Amino acid sequence: MNKKIHLSILNRAALERMDKNDLIQLLLDEKTIRRDFECRAPDSAAYLYHKTKYGQMIHGDSLSYLREQTEKSVDLVVTSPPFGLVRKKDYGNVDAHEYCNWFRPFAKEIRRILKDSGSFVVDIGGAWKKGQPTRSLYHFELLIMLCEEYGFHLAQEFYWWNPAKLPSPAEWVTIRRIRVKDAINTVWWLSATPWPKASNKRVLQPYSDSMKGLLKNGYQSKKRPSGHDISNNFSRNNGAAIPPNLIALPNTESNGQYQRYCKEQGLSPHPARFPSVLPEYFIRMLTDSGDHIIDPFGGSCVTGEVCERLARNWSCVELEEEYLKAAMGRFISPSERFSVPCKTSDSGTFYKLSKPDSLWFKAEDETLDCDGGKTRRLLPKVESTILEQ
Repeated sequence: MNKKIHLSILNRAALERMDKNDLIQLLLDEKTIRRDFECRAPDSAAYLYHKTKYGQMIHGDSLSYLREQTEKSVDLVVTSPPFGLVRKKDYGNVDAHEYCNWFRPFAKEIRRILKDSGSFVVDIGGAWKKGQPTRSLYHFELLIMLCEEYGFHLAQEFYWWNPAKLPSPAEWVTIRRIRVKDAINTVWWLSATPWPKASNKRVLQPYSDSMKGLLKNGYQSKKRPSGHDISNNFSRNNGAAIPPNLIALPNTESNGQYQRYCKEQGLSPHPARFPSVLPEYFIRMLTDSGDHIIDPFGGSCVTGEVCERLARNWSCVELEEEYLKAAMGRFISPSERFSVPCKTSDSGTFYKLSKPDSLWFKAEDETLDCDGGKTRRLLPKVESTILEQ
């Protein structure tokens, strides 16, 4: 007799045929099974929290949800998982040195559910090693692991530049002055095959003033010193420019519908939201209306908000119910939230970077510290004020 059989599948006659010892053992096994299930259920179960016209918010463990999805059924997984930081955050990040092992089961399931034409886009910030001004390699190790162990292809690497990023980490950047501001996140665009569906025509950008001048005044076709042969096709006006793999995008929204809803309801906003334009860039470039998109680390459901507006089917999975309560603010008044304002001018279209040599005319009046800044020396107050201006 198999003592692991559940009581629920045995009828009365079967129970009567069992001897006393087997029945006692079966009752004990059943009690253990139920106890284990009740202990696991809150962490492993994923259930529907809120449904919209095109998508759904799921509360629970995203790994359980991914395992329930049909093989090769998803067109795009786009997400910003908890970063591998040294300091613990409220949203539950993993230490950098443990990150790859933590991510492995997610990688396995994401690779399984992606269609051959599908993509996996992951926004992941870097980290500094504890107590020293050097960088962790965890996000590069993650990329190599995803490609070499799970068969993903690196379609292209992107870099999200946040022009509004504050100088950090302060100890190395503003106090010891031995590093520069860390303002870039890596965004890995991975695919199930070398040929995911995509079109850069969906994410074109306005021509720069210099390009407009070339189109207006003409361009003499010739071979550049680098060997590139610039043909007459270069001067053809295609209406817009192909963007680079640098995405310039501040993360400064502080008074949108989501924030107002959180304030009105007395809820804490998610502390690590990415701006909606970031997932929208890839949703537009890599998917069509009606495609299936999943964000397994949904947070405040920014991805879901974009998908709802673009008529994509979506699922955002989030473990913390408090974040889902706040995310409801993205969907309670769609007529207000999903309206896209028309641009009346070019202001705000471009971000400018200073040329690296803009201030090189100043004399190098200090010698470099031979210990690389290991000894902490504070700048004089007056000098510090001048340098910050």
